[in-house]
Amino acid sequence: MSVGSKHIATFLLGAAAALAAHKYMTMTPEEKEKLASDIKDKAHQFKTEAENAADKAKDYFAELKTKGADALKEHMGDAENILHNIFGTKPSAK
Repeated sequence: MSVGSKHIATFLLGAAAALAAHKYMTMTPEEKEKLASDIKDKAHQFKTEAENAADKAKDYFAELKTKGADALKEHMGDAENILHNIFGTKPSAK
């Protein structure tokens, strides 16, 4: 049986977890409280950044949807009718 990269990675991950557990067990209660507070703060910052990114992505895709349709109409004069013919839908009355 050969030792693959997955085995080495598993061993290193286990060693890191054991080292972290040992360090946590030897911390004073004040240090443990500070560590928990720091983790909560970082998680809150990450959540805020993720929510902002989701909002930006929503706005970006809405803008892309409108600008993309406008650009297609601008560069292909009859694009709407061509797409309706391709997909078999009836064009809306203007």
